[in-house]
Amino acid sequence: MNADTKAPAKRSPARSTRRRSREVALQGLYQWLLSRADASEIESHLQEQDEGFDKLDRMHLDALLHGCIRDADALDAVLARHVDRKTSLLSPVEHAILMIGVYELTHCLDIPYRVAINEGVELAKSFGGTDGHKYVNGVLDKAAAELRPTEVAAARAARRG
Repeated sequence: MNADTKAPAKRSPARSTRRRSREVALQGLYQWLLSRADASEIESHLQEQDEGFDKLDRMHLDALLHGCIRDADALDAVLARHVDRKTSLLSPVEHAILMIGVYELTHCLDIPYRVAINEGVELAKSFGGTDGHKYVNGVLDKAAAELRPTEVAAARAARRG
């Protein structure tokens, strides 16, 4: 290419409907962690506030929001084995992201463990603290090894040889 030729502009990929569902679930879980309001009430509030609510994967949103709230104690029990403090002392943003990640690792077996971790990291980069994504990555990596040992071991063996 010469100096007069411009490289084609790169398009930013549209956020997938599942990623958008995770973002909205994160907002809802954040609200829930702060208020402990009813999940249906939170979902109604989210629907009122979000113009793009109809452009997300509703089934995945429902699974994440309602599933994380319903299974909060079990998710926190898994997290407690991999975090460096009580889950109640985590920032609500990172706590909600970790809950989503552990929920997906536990219940969404169609989502590869690396995707669940990466999506958590991306949420933390967008909504968390400065280095929150590093923390989320480390915790979800440990949780994946516990929750999906066969899948993790196979991936690690494939990388080695």
